[in-house]
Order: sequence, then structure tokens, then C-alpha cells
Amino acid sequence: MIRIGLFLFSLTLLTFSVVTTPRHTFADAASDIQSQIDANKQQLSSLEAEIAAFQKQLDDLGKKKNTLQSTISSLTLSQQQLTIQIKVTQNKIASANLQIKELSLSIGDKEASIASDQDALSKALRSVAEDEGVSLVTQLISSNSLGDAWQQVDHTILFNRALSENINRLRAVREELATNRDQVTATKATLVALQKDLTLQKRSVDAGKTAQQQLLLDTKNQETNYQKLIMQKQAAEKSFEQQLANLQGQLNLIVHPGLLPKVGSGVLSWPFSSAFMLNCAQRNSLFGNLFCITQYFGNTPFSTANPQIYNNHGHNAIDFAAPIGAPIHAALSGIVLGTGDTDIVYGCRNGSFGRWVMIQHFNGLNTMYAHLSVIDVAKGQSVNTGQTIGLSGMTGYATGPHLHFGVYATEGTKIMTLREIRGASRGCADAVMPVATLDAYLNPLSYL
Repeated sequence: MIRIGLFLFSLTLLTFSVVTTPRHTFADAASDIQSQIDANKQQLSSLEAEIAAFQKQLDDLGKKKNTLQSTISSLTLSQQQLTIQIKVTQNKIASANLQIKELSLSIGDKEASIASDQDALSKALRSVAEDEGVSLVTQLISSNSLGDAWQQVDHTILFNRALSENINRLRAVREELATNRDQVTATKATLVALQKDLTLQKRSVDAGKTAQQQLLLDTKNQETNYQKLIMQKQAAEKSFEQQLANLQGQLNLIVHPGLLPKVGSGVLSWPFSSAFMLNCAQRNSLFGNLFCITQYFGNTPFSTANPQIYNNHGHNAIDFAAPIGAPIHAALSGIVLGTGDTDIVYGCRNGSFGRWVMIQHFNGLNTMYAHLSVIDVAKGQSVNTGQTIGLSGMTGYATGPHLHFGVYATEGTKIMTLREIRGASRGCADAVMPVATLDAYLNPLSYL
């Protein structure tokens, strides 16, 4: 009995020590994938350097006088920069796919290891089951000597210890397998986000090309025509602001300050991605601030120097420098109160908001996004904080690509045509847009 038990015990230990998984195959495949990932990282560094070089050229152009050539050059550089950005995103997508492949290999290796351990455990437990009918007392009585009996007990203890260690190892492998699968899930989520970014970037290139073609069409590629276009925009904006100022008092809307969020509460998010805002912080020397703001709210130097445009009421929003096609994000969740395009009204073209979106939030505030090249939402649609609602542009009164970001008190705001208010009859009279009483215009920086 003891000899048979020893033989079975030795056979079981041997089973525990055998590893059937071809580890060298897994290691070779993993090494090859890692080499590809490393190569992608090197290419990524080179592409990011190209993007930085384009950004420097764009910043240098921004310091020069606004001419047709500088505007066209900026649009061209922006498109080239976006093309490189698309390559960066494609590189990241390829790397993410490689990481998924690497993790899948690792998961397969771990599953093979688990299967091997489970098989060894099954064999060991079957061996135990064959002898469990013989009690320890019986084994002691049937032993040739007391030494043989104690040796049988020692073997049993060793077997139980080996069994416990193998079970613990099996649990550890399973935990590692769960971790790997979580990593795959996270990498796939990153991949989905990158695919969305890629789609946006391609649309941004298209938006930039459209804007460039329209500008060349409007100016016939002549500098004199471009300067005339700017003067026409200024005249149209002056007419629009005059009409708006004359009619704002007729709205009869009352704003209750006590119903608004507390100033400095930070209830709104910046209307761009975190990557965009990080890039702004790195260009502090160009804008004099960390946020790419080119014009503040109220009586700014530009509005004071151009009272004919703003009718001495100052700037009713803040402007962000943003290349055509930059994704614009909702500053807070809410309902799209309305969208529109003032450029489709002949007398208002180039003189107002261009393509715009207004979102009503649930805290007494509305947010306004203007001069867009593309609108991605519709009236009545629910949006979440950070959701892309459109792409930046230079529609309406804009001599360069930027986002006009306004914050309004909901109580003092309506979306309508100026003709609906007594007295409007020309220019932007038939353009649908947000209209507000003077005290409904709020400083966006009070809530960002």
C-alpha cells in the first residue's frame, strides 16, 4: 500500500512540474509586437516635432498684418498641420491595435497556463480520491514499521502543501488574466476615442479647404478685394449692432441676479478639449494669457478703439483664437435652445454671428458659440458637458478664425428675428439669432 501511495504521490508531483505551454513561441511573438510599438513611438516623436514647427509658423503669421496672403497662408498651414495630426492619430490607432494584439497573446498564454494547472489539479485529486477510502489508522496498522508509517504521513503533508501552493498560483494567474482583460477593454475604449478624433480631424481639413476656397472666390485672389471685404464686414457689423441696441430695450425681459450661479463658482467648462487648452497654456507669450483669449468681455481695447462696431456697449462675449475645424465642446450639459446661420440672410452676410449654437442649461445660464464652420447639433437636442457641438470657423463677422463664446442669463434671452421686434427692417432683420437685454449679457470668465 505504501509503495503504491509513494508511486502515485511521485507521479502527481511530476505532473505539477510539467509545463506544456510553448513559452518560447509566446515570447517571440510578444517581442516582435513590442518592436513594432517602439518603432511607432519613434515615428510619433518625429510627427509631433513637425506639428510644433507648423504651430510656430502659424504663431509668427498671427503677429503680422492681416492680409489676404497671410490669411491664405494660415489656412494652408493649418491644413498641413491637421494632415500631420491625422498621421499622429493613425499612428496611435496602430499602436493601440498592437497593444490589443500583445494583450491577447498574453491572455492566451495565461489561459493555457490555467488549463495546464487545472489538469494537474484534477489528476492529483483523482489520485487522492483513490486512496481516501483507506484511513490513516489503517495505513499505520498495515505499515511494515513505525518509520514507514511516519514517512507516509510526511508524504501526505508534502502533498497537501504542494496542492495548496498550486491552487494559490492558479488564483494569481487568474487575477493577472482579469487585469489583462481590463487593459484590453481600456485600450479598446482609447481606440474608439482615437477613431472619433480621426473622423473629426478629417472633417476639419475639409472645413479649412472650404473656407479657403470661399475666401478666394470672394476676393478673386486680390488684396484690394480682401481689404474691401473686411471694410464691408465692419460696416455690416456696425449696422447689426445699431439695430440690436435700438431694440434690446423693447424685449421687456427681467433678469433676477439671485437666480444665477455665484460668480467664481466655475460651473462652466472651457469649450475646447483639454489638449487644446494645454496647447494654449504653452503659448502664453503669444496671447498674454493661458487660454488663447484674443478679446475679453466688456470695454476691451479693441471695442474701445472701434466704438462704431460695438455701439459703445463693449464686447458681449470672449473670443478664443481657434483654427478652422477645431472641435467646440458644450461648456455644460443642457438642451440646444437653437442653431442658425446669419450669413444665409443676404443683408446680414459677414455682419453677425455666422453659424451659431445656443445651449440652455439648468442653472439660469445659456451659452452661445458663434462663427462656427460646422454645426453638429439640432434644436431640442440634449447635450452633455464636453460633447462636440460643432467645429470652429470664421463665418459671420470674423476677420480670422476664432470662437465667439457668450454667456447669457436665460431669463433675459430670446431666439428670434430682429424684425419680430418693432423697428427692424433691413440688414439682419430677418436673421434668426439670440437676442438679449443688456443686463442678460454675462462675463463668461465669471463662470469658467
